[in-house]
Amino acid sequence: MTRLILLNGAPGVGKSTLARRWANEHPGTLVCDIDLLRTWVGGWRESFVATGAAVRPAAQGLIGGYLASGDVVLPQLIANPTGLDSFASVALDAGAAFSHVVLRDPAGSVGERFRRRTGDDPWHEDVRRLVEEAGGDALLADYEQRLASLVVSRPSAVVVASVEGDEDGTYAALVAALG
Repeated sequence: MTRLILLNGAPGVGKSTLARRWANEHPGTLVCDIDLLRTWVGGWRESFVATGAAVRPAAQGLIGGYLASGDVVLPQLIANPTGLDSFASVALDAGAAFSHVVLRDPAGSVGERFRRRTGDDPWHEDVRRLVEEAGGDALLADYEQRLASLVVSRPSAVVVASVEGDEDGTYAALVAALG
């Protein structure tokens, strides 16, 4: 049975990095990165949030179609129950399993970690700007609280400590958590 693995967590906690590594070490796994998909839409920088909302149904279609062939890993912050349920339904409708993993920074320094994030992904600077405009650390703390509530309300959710600077250890914890 194939499965959809949602790597959920605050911005900068390592979702995309771990998703790529998972796919590299599990051939045939599709990484469906909604943030990357949004960059394929003209004008995405001018309407980052609206473009993300517009590409989610496309991502769900892609995921649903691909689950017939293999696993999908989805690195995406989904902090509301309705959004979470919509992706879980895509997996179940495709006859696949759904694994919800919440990545958490055990040091509790999500804001600092987010600001230190580097990489070549074209959306990082846009996300930094949007987070700052929407409240900065207060917004990140709100995401953390909402994710904690999701974990409580979804007993099947698995929490994995994402230790900054320890990709190997964090990946090993992810592999162990997913069996």
